[in-house]
Order: sequence, then structure tokens, then C-alpha cells
Amino acid sequence: MFSVAVAMLAAATCMWAQPTDDERVEELLRKMTLQEKIGQLNQLSVGGFDHNAAGMMRAGMVGSILNECNPNVLNRYQRAAVEESRLGIPLLISRDVIHGFKTMFPIPLGLAATFDPELVQQGARFAAIEATASGIRWTFSPMLDIARDPRWGRIAEGSGEDTYLDTQMGVAMVKGYQGETDDQTSMAACVKHFVAYGAAEGGRDYNSTGVSERNLRNVYLPPFEACVKAGAMTLMTSFNDNDGIPSTGNGFLVNDVLRGEWGFEGFVVSDWASIYEMVNHGYAEDNKHAGELAFNAGVDMDMMSYSYISHLEELINEGKVSMEDLDNAVRNILRVKFRLGLFENPYIDESNVETAFYSEEALEAARKSAVESAVLLTNNGVLPLNRSKVKTVLVTGPMADAPHDQLGTWSFDGDPAHTVTPLAAIRELYGEDVNVIYEPGLTYSREFDKGGIAKAVKAAKKADVILAFMGEEAILSGEAHSLVDITLKGDQRRLLEALHETGKPVVLNIMAGRSLVLDFEIEHSDAILYSFHPGTMGGPAIAQLIFGDETPSGKTPVTFPKHVGQIPLYYNHNMTGRPANGREELLHEIPLKAGQTSLGMTSYWLDCPFAPEFPFGYGLTYTTFEYSAPEIERTEYGVNDTVHACVTVRNTGDKEATEVVQLYVRDLVGSVTRPVKELKGFKRVAIAPGETVKVAFELDIQDLAFYGKDMVKKVEPGKFQLWIAGDSASGTPIEFEVK
Repeated sequence: MFSVAVAMLAAATCMWAQPTDDERVEELLRKMTLQEKIGQLNQLSVGGFDHNAAGMMRAGMVGSILNECNPNVLNRYQRAAVEESRLGIPLLISRDVIHGFKTMFPIPLGLAATFDPELVQQGARFAAIEATASGIRWTFSPMLDIARDPRWGRIAEGSGEDTYLDTQMGVAMVKGYQGETDDQTSMAACVKHFVAYGAAEGGRDYNSTGVSERNLRNVYLPPFEACVKAGAMTLMTSFNDNDGIPSTGNGFLVNDVLRGEWGFEGFVVSDWASIYEMVNHGYAEDNKHAGELAFNAGVDMDMMSYSYISHLEELINEGKVSMEDLDNAVRNILRVKFRLGLFENPYIDESNVETAFYSEEALEAARKSAVESAVLLTNNGVLPLNRSKVKTVLVTGPMADAPHDQLGTWSFDGDPAHTVTPLAAIRELYGEDVNVIYEPGLTYSREFDKGGIAKAVKAAKKADVILAFMGEEAILSGEAHSLVDITLKGDQRRLLEALHETGKPVVLNIMAGRSLVLDFEIEHSDAILYSFHPGTMGGPAIAQLIFGDETPSGKTPVTFPKHVGQIPLYYNHNMTGRPANGREELLHEIPLKAGQTSLGMTSYWLDCPFAPEFPFGYGLTYTTFEYSAPEIERTEYGVNDTVHACVTVRNTGDKEATEVVQLYVRDLVGSVTRPVKELKGFKRVAIAPGETVKVAFELDIQDLAFYGKDMVKKVEPGKFQLWIAGDSASGTPIEFEVK
């Protein structure tokens, strides 16, 4: 008994004596040479097995690699770092896993249209399961850039124009990637791009921004703060300069705000070569100077500038950067590696990789995400198709059978062979009930007519309904893919016009990485279903929506302009002293030889109405909803109170559908001008035909806080308006006051 007790005591002692991650970090840090410390700050891009790169890993000169996802190659690199280096510090393997790894979900802008954070979190979880099976333990996602200019290609990669929606989606992705536990499916999230990258002037990628600190704090920073508090392990700086200071060299943002105010304990990585690019900005003299600026600004890891590995030792010897800061940077990186369990499990099980891909559960989640992300913009009653009346359909357009382009931007690892296109899905799901004719008209989105339009028109004459699939190839959106003209490319409009002229009903589905100008499309179609780039299972989702086996519920995550000249156009703009009222005199109404006068005398354009084509939060379905006026329990609140607001929503049609009920607030008078409306909550509610549902919200008064004239975040007492409606342009407000 005594020996057993001693053994149990010893076991308990060992258990309690296990060092913490921080203790392990410090123990390892004490053993590291200066060169090995600097090595942890160096990230390399590799492709295949490179002996020189492996040699650097054996020498402890690499902390992370990106762009390789072959498990065998990754294990070889990992063995070089773990078994053949002096200290055996594992590599952190990274990849741009943006909206799926193998199973591709809708692009993030499409996912935002779901207004369904739980579904988005689930998609990120499947992405992590697939990616980690291949050895990827760090993803450069989510992108939290507020984007109000659809000409900017990277609008596809984020959640649109609204701070609140962006925050909800970002937090959901962080939780999905990193998981609930520290098992081997946990993939470190990297929130990006810090900060205001989405405000690039002219919608031109990598361009400068000029956002005030107040606007940064009220609009652009809140999603980052929320994701940091949700546990995001890493953060990436942005390419742009703001107010003359490149983000990668902005110590105020990284050291003061991120670490000082928010308490961030993860590590910060530069974007690709963005340290060196401070030379191009004219902010740094050379790569050495750029490394000094970035390091002192708080950037822990250098992605592909080679600034740290080449110059940091010299900068330390010169006293231009400190050993204390170097040790802190290494601590930040090692802490993440320990948290991910890389020291215990650095290798990939190569025998079991493929079983993680394209599971039935992942494919179903991708299909459901594609269903919920599709936004029904217009419908004259043609949708859903009635299979008892529709006997023949023409499937046409360049996106009807485009398995690669359907996946969208940042889909490096998605296999088009696994993509189910609309054509394939319609044939499989409905081919026994409906005769399907396929004539593409155009083979890709930028193509000009080579005789295909005439063939499509001839085929249309045999059909009861035309299903036209148009939009943008994947390459037309994403990083570096900004546009001036955001209308359909090539001869797609010519094809649509020719189809419309047949007199047959035209159902138009658009796959795109941004909001497009759709004035022509509205006039030449009977319904428009906007599915963004819907991913691997986009085809079944779209087919089921068209034929009524699923019901649309997506809402626009961005404002759709009538004309590119309206851009930037977003719902939550500040109030002007002369707001547009919809009664302005437009160009065609001006009489000849009109005297010089200020027509309308409001903030509008002579040649285009002020209103957008489709407002933020807009989307139709196969029924109609009737909203009551909102109700609140009282009209006066203290700064620490909660508003309990509710509305009744009645399904006035004959089909069950899900409505995204949205809550908006306006601060009527502030120490600085305030937005005309701000989203503060939303709920997805399924409502049966004829059913009336009460939808309740809780709005904390503290959620009305903002950075005012004194640059202190607080709730300013005064009067507020509150809307509960189906989009940002609808509803009747109710007023309350904060004392």
C-alpha cells in the first residue's frame, strides 16, 4: 500500500509539475542564440522541396513557411526543423485558406449575405479540418476590411460595407478556424488587413487611404478588436499607407492600440513583402531601414521581405532595435506554436489525408451556405419554376458550366473536378421532369460573340424558360483585380438582350465577386438571382432555388449602385446639411435655356438619382412579409440600460420562408456628425404562410458608444431613432432618449 501511495504521489507531483506554455517559452528562449531568435521571425514561401530552404531550417533560420501543402514535402521540411536543427523548434505551416480548403464555400462576401454567423462558423470549421489534415495550421483569414467601393477586387474577400456585420462574420470565422479545443484540427486565424485597406482611393488595390483616427476607431477598427477579444492568435498588417504612414510601420496602431489598448498577446505578421514596400512608399531608405521601422512598430514576423533575416542582427548591434523587443517578438511566435501543440505533434499522418476532404457533412454545409448566400434581387413571378408547366428549359451563359470560375477567388486548393455546376445540377436533379437544352452562347465571361449567341437564340425558341448564367470569371475579382467598369464583360449583355427579345421568360443568375451595376440586366430579365461565387456546391443550391425546393433568404451585404459614378455608395453615410430628398430635378427635366440656378439644392447628382439600385440588407423571397411598427418598453434609458425592442412579422404569402429581420439605430445629435443609420442587430426567422411571429431584440445602450469630439468612446445622451425592418431603406422609426 505504501509503495502504491508513493507512486500515486509521484504521478500527481509530475502532473502538477508540468510547465506552462509560458514557462516552456522562457526555457526555450534562454537557449536560443541571437541568430536563432531572428530565424523565428523569418517566413519563407516554398514550392516543392528546396534543399537550400531545408538547410536554412536546419540552421534555425526559418520560423514559418507558406504556399506548400503537400504533406510529404511538409513532413520533410518539418523533420529538418525538428530533428536536424539544434533546438528542434517546429515550423508553422501557413496558407491562404479563405473560404474553404478543398470543399469551397461561397466567397466571404457571399457568406456575409447569409446573415448567419453560425453557418459561417461551421464553414470555417470544415475548412480547418481539411487544411490541418494537410498540415496547414495557420490561415490568413478572416479579412475584416470594410469595403464601400465594389471596384476594389478584394471586396470579394470580406464581409462588405457594414462594421457590425463584418464583426459578426469575423468572430464566427475565428471561432471556426481555431475551434473549441486545442486539438490537431485547430488552425490559427490571422485577422487582416490592419487597417483601412478597404478604403483604398479609387477602389485601386494597394492604393493610399486617408481615414481619420476617429473614423478608424468608429468604422474600421471595431471588427479587429472583437476578433482579438475572441482569441484570434495572429494579425496581419495591410499594404496601404494611411495619412502618410504605411501600416507595416505604424507603431501607433500595432504597439499602442493593438497591444496597449486591446492587450493582444499573439503575433503580428507583415503582408507579403510589405516591409520592403515601405521603400517604394518613400517611407524607408532601403530594406534595412524598412526592417528597423517595421520591427520597432511591433511587426513580429517578416513575410518575404528578408529584412529581418538580413539586417536585424546588425540593427541590434547598432542599438537601433532592442534585444528586449526581439525576445518579446520570439515569445509571441513561440506562444502560438505551443498553443497549437506543434511541439508535441509536428508531423502529418500522410496515410489519412484524403479522408478529410469532401466529406458529406462538408459538402452539405457548403450547399446550405450557397443557398443562404444567394440574393433574389428581382422577380416578376417567374420564380420558382413550376415543373408542372415548365417542360423545357434552355441553360445558357458562360457561368452555367464553369467549374473553376464558380469557386471564386482564393480557391487554390479547390478541385474543379469536384465542383457541381448549375448545368450538372439541373440535369441531375430535374432532368427527369424537365427537358434541358444547353447552349452556352459565350464560353467565358469576357468573350465576344463568335456565333454562339445565334445558336443560343435558336435554342431558346424551343424552351419554355431561359436560365441564363452570367457574371465574372474568378480572375476578375480578388487581390490586384480592381476594375473601373463594373458591368458584365464581353458580349454578355448582347446575349441577354438577344434572349430577352425572344419573348421567353428569362431567369438570370449572376456569379460575381462584387456588386455589379445591373440597370441593363433588370430591364432585360424577369428575375435576377445573385449568387456571388458560390463554391463547390453552388450548382445544386442555385438549381434548388430556381425550382423552388429551396427558398431565397440572402440579403445584400453591400449597396448595389445604379451607376459606377455613385461610388462610394453605402447606407450608413453621415448626414449632410442638405440631404437628398428624392424630389430633385434631374438632367432630362431641366428646361432649355434655363437660367443659372442651383437645381434641387441638395446633395445629389443631376444625371442619376441618389438612391441605390438595391440598398444594404435587401433581398426578396418567394413570399411577402408585413412588419408592424417597432415597440420598446419605455422611451427613456440610462447609459447602462438595455433597450428591449420587438416587432411582429407576418408571412402574407403562401410559402414558408426565412426573413432576416434587421435592427437599425440613428443617433440624432452628436458632438460630431453621425451616420443616418447603423445596423445593431439581426435575426434569421423562419415563418410559415399566414403565421405572425414576434421578433425581439436586446440593444445595450453601451452599444451606442462612439468616439466623439473629445476622442473618448462613450454614449452621448440625447435622442435616438430605432428601426426594425427587412432592409436598411425600409421601416418606420420609433424614438427614445438616453439621459
